[in-house]
Amino acid sequence: LPQSRDAFRKIVNLGFTEAFRARVRGAGHYSFWDYQAGAWNRNDGIRIDHFLLTPSCADMMIDCQIDKDVRAGDKPSDHVPVWIELDN
Repeated sequence: LPQSRDAFRKIVNLGFTEAFRARVRGAGHYSFWDYQAGAWNRNDGIRIDHFLLTPSCADMMIDCQIDKDVRAGDKPSDHVPVWIELDN
């Protein structure tokens, strides 16, 4: 995981904005939870779904969130959607 985080940081440092982090700060915000050992119930996940925005797109961003409500359905995925709203 540290190598993945380092590679991701290098990409972001090319001038991209990571949309979710531009809107929401703090820990505990994830888009994936392993089915093993009750990870969902403990909120022991990782955030592996991202929107990387160019500066002009970042200026158009209205919101970006993680939709955890979909986990309430029957046989939910181990991922939840991350969505973004842009002004046109």
